[in-house]
Amino acid sequence: MTNQIQITFPDGAVRTYDKGVTGQQIAESISTGLAKAVLAISVNGEVVDLFRPIETDAAIKLHKWEDEEAKRTYWHSSAHLMAEAVEALFPGTKFGIGPPIESGFYYDIDMGDHSLTAADLVEIEKKMAEFSKRDVPYKREVISWDDAVAYFKKKNDPYKLELLDGLKGEQITFYHQGNFTDLCFGPHIPSTGKIKAIKLLSVAGAYWRGSEKNKMLQRIYGITFPNQKELDEHLFRLEEAKRRDHRKLGQELELFLLTPKVGGGLPIWLPKGTIVRETLENFLRDEQRKRGYLPVVTPHIGNLNLYKTSGHYPYYKDSQFAPIVVEDEEYLLKPMNCPHHHQIYMAKPRSYRDLPLRIAEFGTVYRYEQSGELNGLTRVRSFTVDDSHMYVRPDQLKDELCDVIELIQLVFDTLGFKDFKTRLSFRDPKNMEKYGGEDSMWERSEKEIKEAADLKKLNYYIGIGEAAFYGPKIDFMVQDSLRRTWQLGTVQVDYVMPERFGLEYVGSDGQKHRPVIIHRAPFGSLERFIGVLIEHYAGDFPLWLAPVQAVILPITDAHVEYARSIEKEYSANGIRVELDDRNEKIGYKIREWETKKVPYMLVVGEKEKLADSVAVRQHKKGDIGSMKREEFLRKAKQEIEIKTINL
Repeated sequence: MTNQIQITFPDGAVRTYDKGVTGQQIAESISTGLAKAVLAISVNGEVVDLFRPIETDAAIKLHKWEDEEAKRTYWHSSAHLMAEAVEALFPGTKFGIGPPIESGFYYDIDMGDHSLTAADLVEIEKKMAEFSKRDVPYKREVISWDDAVAYFKKKNDPYKLELLDGLKGEQITFYHQGNFTDLCFGPHIPSTGKIKAIKLLSVAGAYWRGSEKNKMLQRIYGITFPNQKELDEHLFRLEEAKRRDHRKLGQELELFLLTPKVGGGLPIWLPKGTIVRETLENFLRDEQRKRGYLPVVTPHIGNLNLYKTSGHYPYYKDSQFAPIVVEDEEYLLKPMNCPHHHQIYMAKPRSYRDLPLRIAEFGTVYRYEQSGELNGLTRVRSFTVDDSHMYVRPDQLKDELCDVIELIQLVFDTLGFKDFKTRLSFRDPKNMEKYGGEDSMWERSEKEIKEAADLKKLNYYIGIGEAAFYGPKIDFMVQDSLRRTWQLGTVQVDYVMPERFGLEYVGSDGQKHRPVIIHRAPFGSLERFIGVLIEHYAGDFPLWLAPVQAVILPITDAHVEYARSIEKEYSANGIRVELDDRNEKIGYKIREWETKKVPYMLVVGEKEKLADSVAVRQHKKGDIGSMKREEFLRKAKQEIEIKTINL
């Protein structure tokens, strides 16, 4: 038996190593610099510790700080370091869970009657820095379930014991660093010394395991970086995020309303917000029309049996409102548009010549979210999806997927989202009962999605376990101007629903066949998308999206009539313009409209009236000079037509 194994690198290169080699040793064999920089390793797609031995041939990827896998490992390790500091400062603290999150980490803790203060967080930070400087290793230990239970019984930690109750029969691992031991699957970075810049951000209440029936714990949020510069930049972005908060700007700019009198998570669109929303809808409608989509409208409720057939009920029962009973029939507030669209397909016989059939709807759906999870427009109970379902023959699938990818890329590019990558969301082979359909369908659809992603040269990674229950998907992960990542557009391939609904078409052979369904939504939730847009632009909408595109400011009452003639002309040419004829000083008006983030102010006085011109002020740039009124009209119309973005 050979004692050597073959290690395959991301570029396809293969090297031979001794069995039991670690990721750290592989990095050292390449370069000293890489060995210092690497934080974790993926072995056959699973992220593990650098110090874990590799016993068989494997495909690997070494992860440096730039990789999401490295950041998650780094922040997970930071959570353990924080827990050690808490335990040192507050003996007897009980620990819940401490995972990495999108930016940083948190740990849920039970400190009895003590409520953490801002001063406590400063002390915990200091202790973390002290422990980091010791540069002790993170050590993994496989331990028996009985020994793990005995350990946490001795520590009198009910939370870890409850977690262990759900892990009977599974491999149990502890991680140790310094004087701290935690129940954990890992992975972790090599040692604490790599954690350099530390900031604990806040404390919040969190029910144990997310249930209101359980005890309220204290959740400490934190962030760490390999150097102080990156931490400073992150903290600056956090402050900027507060300034850009769409809930704050939505109120200031009169875009939308959330009121308990209507209900939590049920936004009302005000006139200016409705203009933004309808402008986005019309933009996408125009693009869809060019690509052969047919518009449809479906009801806001449907018979419960419709969703039982699709599997949305009871599969998503916990996130749906309770059924409505009417005349001995049960109805459901529509949680998804898909089943309604399938009825449209089934409304008449279909031939292979009819496909692809592309139908699209801006359809409002309803989901039950707990009140504590609601967040402005980004987490609501009523939202509109730019939903489309494409019914295609198998031989058409790849081309249609590529066309959808192009459409989503066009949407993001037009709106100024330049940085995005994609996740190919596949099923988890270890949790097969979660998914519908046959293995062959899943294998085929995952292969086709990957081939389409490769054809369009997408920057993607594969997310195991992220698929929908009826099929794999491409999720577009978009970075906004503050470098925060949002999951926005999505494309899904579905072989399952055609089976469940008995969808058919007559092929060229005269036989009946099943179509394949593509589910597609470039915006996803329109509410969430606009919430992200508000923060992406800091409320400074580009001209084509701005609710008010220009405001006309007459200097005195003597210039109001001239200003009205401009208002009438520009409105007739499709410019969203307002006239401010209040009896206020021009300087006051300029300052006020600047805070309203209107793209252009057109100041008119005697000089402008005589010259048939406007003095143009641009938001954030100030005075950009005088123009003939028709010249500014041409400029504005061109800017709107090409959808200029100034971020």
